[in-house]
Amino acid sequence: MRNSKQRSFLKWAGGKYALIESITKRLPAGPRLVEPFVGAASVFLNTDYTSYWLNDINPDLIDVYRRLQQQPEQLIEATRPLFTPEYNQSEVYYRLRTEFNQLEPSLRRASLFIYFNRHGYNGLCRYNRSGGFNVPFGRYKRPHFPEQEMRAFAAKAHRAILTCLPFEKVFEQVEQGDVVYCDPPYAPLSATASFTAYAGNGFSSNDQLKLAECANHCATQQSASVLISNHDLDSTRSWYQQATITQLNVRRTISRNGNNRGKVKELLALYRIKP
Repeated sequence: MRNSKQRSFLKWAGGKYALIESITKRLPAGPRLVEPFVGAASVFLNTDYTSYWLNDINPDLIDVYRRLQQQPEQLIEATRPLFTPEYNQSEVYYRLRTEFNQLEPSLRRASLFIYFNRHGYNGLCRYNRSGGFNVPFGRYKRPHFPEQEMRAFAAKAHRAILTCLPFEKVFEQVEQGDVVYCDPPYAPLSATASFTAYAGNGFSSNDQLKLAECANHCATQQSASVLISNHDLDSTRSWYQQATITQLNVRRTISRNGNNRGKVKELLALYRIKP
């Protein structure tokens, strides 16, 4: 663990930067950290495992990470011109959003993904049922161009394997001694509080239960440890009843209601390797 925390270059709903100390304190030692839901990669950036397997179901996110891993300067220089005042206007934002939704994976699409992350509303990453990115303009005075944060990711990315797979496929390939950290789309606090459509599909209670089953199987059959983050609810405590649970109080950082950013209860569920 490094002396100072490293921020991700991405703003992210539910990002784990504020919880790094609590998470890393509970992550077991091991040769490799596996993240089936890597998101903004704050845990990757703030741990020191020999190697990493970073996975996410969002192909745009993984494409950006791969480009930073393989050709960081190219992506940084393609993104830099988008962080000028002329691009911080709603009409330009929506024109670029239309362009983005018509593009195949490319350097241009990757640079626009970073642009939208910093210029879109609340840093959300959300897609409609047709797979179209649909986050509205954020109206920020001066969006930050995260060049140094991008370079920090690139400098460490040689340690990582990057994949875009369903989480179940990742668990199938977890190896003995691996440490798995899961930050799934959280169980909603209410019927209208879910931000799970970041990959164009939801994450149902059946998915949540399947994740808990995979974690328990990992600990009991695959000799790997698993740590999961989620809201602290009756439902999550039921799903994780085979794990050791730690409760956390976390300040909400992204909410539809700007006045509803107080502390919420979260938990960490640890499945330890069973002999």
